[in-house]
Amino acid sequence: MYQQHFSPRATSQSQPILWSGQVPNAAGGYVWAVDDWTRLDRFLVLGAEGGTFYVSERKLTVENAQAVAACIKADGGRAVERIVAISEQGRAPKNEPALFALAMASALGNETTRRAALAALPRVARTGMRLFHFLAYVEAFRGWGRGLRQAVGAWYADKPAKALAYQAIKYQARDGWTHRDALRLAHAKPPTAEHGIVLHWITRGWDDVGAEPHPVEAVRQIWAFERAKHAASVGEVVELIERYDLPWEAVPGEWLGETAVWRALLPKLPLTALLRNLARLTANGALVPGDAAVDAVVTRLGNAEALRAARIHPIALLAALTTYARGRGGRGSLVWQPLPAVIDALDRAFYLAFGTVEATGKRIVLALDVSGSMHGGTVAGVVGLTPRVGAAAMALVTAAVEPQVTTVAFSHEMVPIAISPGQRLDDVVRATNDLPFGATDCAKPMVWALENGVSADAFVIYTDSETWFGKIHPAQALQEYRRKTGIPARLVVVAMTSSGFSIADPNDAGMLDVVGFDAAAPQVISDFIAN
Repeated sequence: MYQQHFSPRATSQSQPILWSGQVPNAAGGYVWAVDDWTRLDRFLVLGAEGGTFYVSERKLTVENAQAVAACIKADGGRAVERIVAISEQGRAPKNEPALFALAMASALGNETTRRAALAALPRVARTGMRLFHFLAYVEAFRGWGRGLRQAVGAWYADKPAKALAYQAIKYQARDGWTHRDALRLAHAKPPTAEHGIVLHWITRGWDDVGAEPHPVEAVRQIWAFERAKHAASVGEVVELIERYDLPWEAVPGEWLGETAVWRALLPKLPLTALLRNLARLTANGALVPGDAAVDAVVTRLGNAEALRAARIHPIALLAALTTYARGRGGRGSLVWQPLPAVIDALDRAFYLAFGTVEATGKRIVLALDVSGSMHGGTVAGVVGLTPRVGAAAMALVTAAVEPQVTTVAFSHEMVPIAISPGQRLDDVVRATNDLPFGATDCAKPMVWALENGVSADAFVIYTDSETWFGKIHPAQALQEYRRKTGIPARLVVVAMTSSGFSIADPNDAGMLDVVGFDAAAPQVISDFIAN
């Protein structure tokens, strides 16, 4: 019975498939290594913050940085284009990985790559805060040569004076940087007299703030910002907010506990700021049941075009939903009574943020890896968002549009899971967190489907690819399912961490790797399943 010990059709996951080129993963099983370009995508979308169950944040960052460097060396122009595309299209939960990779390209690439990276700075560092992040990253790789000075100077000079004033007010300091620091090193030249006034205020301030608005319209917001520092009443602060569109960051801290101030801020609060302040708005009475302000918030969260224009990523909405529905903050003592209308609006907005996903009409098994390793680390550094929770949330996007979906969970065995597209996301998060842990066997969904006569045109597995427990590899299990059922089933592997592994056979055209929580992923999955 030698076949019990050796067969290219059924190999223990603790051993590599014969002639497959598999490599050991962090758990001791054998999988395929993804190429540097796939890992670049994973890093840009998922980052390395928090590490994984098996790999520390430092080690994961180093591994990803090495892959980024390899892409820059192989084709710097392509690497920069990829960085810009994922950042501009809002496909990543956070922009920091793109800024870090761009800083690497501006230092480690050849001359053409360095120029391309610095030219792309305003497209990736779109706000003052992002510029400060980039400056903190870039100094780890290079000094302030002429190219970097010109790029940073252009970031200030190319913005309209009014927009520049807004950035200087809204983002005054981050990561140990201020606009004064950046301008001192960049030697920016003001292209207009209005720019000159803004830059003068940034670098030297104003000695005296008059009682009358500044005569130059482009800098009146700066005047209002300075006046707010000396405001004597709530009414004065509210008037400055309403007349000059002051962002909430420009309001002195002593006034941020006032309901009237937040009611004045609310109509023009950017969507990102709105998500971050929903709890505060509810706690201080700016949002109350039956009020028109609540209706306005619900309407804004239901505007798909506005969500896309603001680059609101689904993870931001998922994080806002889980925090808001909890009714208390993770830090501090803030508590609030969550409003059902807001919770429902956040739930709907999560699906809208992925864009339109077309149904395939195929028979699909959505398989969630809920093993112990999926409970370690975080997705994109979001506190409380483990890969197993993220997998359940992302699976619902497909389940919400597909008419023939079976959702299962697995570790080293099949795990009962009671989630459906009709549930709210916060309920799904709680249900997923309560599932038992176990070892990892990513072949289990295909084995289970074959044993139970489940007909599937595609298996979509959400995993960290740290499989090791099974007696047959996932790719072999899929091939066996195809042989015995006659169904040319496809496999989509959704990577929920930025590791360098995959359970998908790169030589099988019926298997596909996608990056978990890439905002474009659900439609890519649909297109692949639909052939």
